[in-house]
Amino acid sequence: MAGTIGIGFLRSVGERLRAVVPALRFSSTVREPLEVGASGDKTFQVDRVAEETVVSALEGLGRPLTIVSEEMGTLDIGGGGDRVLVDPIDGSKNAVSGIPVFCTSVAVAAGDRVKDIYLSYIVNLLSGDEFWAEKGRGAYWNGRRLETQGDDEIRVVIYETQTPGIDIPRILPLLSVSDRTRCFGSTALDLTFVASGAVSVYVNPSPSRSFDFAGGLLIVREAGGVVTDTGGGDIDGVELSIEKSIPLLVSGNRALHEKALDILEG
Repeated sequence: MAGTIGIGFLRSVGERLRAVVPALRFSSTVREPLEVGASGDKTFQVDRVAEETVVSALEGLGRPLTIVSEEMGTLDIGGGGDRVLVDPIDGSKNAVSGIPVFCTSVAVAAGDRVKDIYLSYIVNLLSGDEFWAEKGRGAYWNGRRLETQGDDEIRVVIYETQTPGIDIPRILPLLSVSDRTRCFGSTALDLTFVASGAVSVYVNPSPSRSFDFAGGLLIVREAGGVVTDTGGGDIDGVELSIEKSIPLLVSGNRALHEKALDILEG
């Protein structure tokens, strides 16, 4: 009988990951790339081991699935089924550089669009903090209900960029009105910070790939946050694939989001 993908299953995968991944930071070959993955980024040992751990667990369910992963691309199991977006290590460069900010992110969707995501799970592989959400049932951090920031004060802005020289001038007006700015190098963890209310606004003017934000998106929305592209456009119809990427703006609530959009649009 085929197994079910639920929060309990994903948390068990998180336990497996935490048993094998953290020690890889101290491997003598940790900084040596193995190949270029399906996303076009370099694949390191830590990426490979994390991906194999997640995929093996999913295959063990014995049910039709379509896995979309940063390293291997798309894999149909049993003819394909619900789409599982996997970022084995979100923050790979941090992981191989000795910076302790990285995680594994998983999102499950009934179709191939953002609107179809119904389950999300993110695990901080060093602290063990777990974040999850089920559509219509709220978002949680280690079992505690998450809520985004309630007012419209722009206190902390977190950003990511692939091209700092181009992107930072574009978002500088937003950064300038905040009390503090942060750039951690892990989109999934960034979005958990928005979901918890620790961060007011997240912005990434560089196109963000669907497996980067898929896990965090549902968690933010279920916690009360708003997610669009950087122009305020709806992203529910965006395809969940290796190829598709969009610039992203995420805020703790609608008033915050409108304020951030007004600032970015000048």
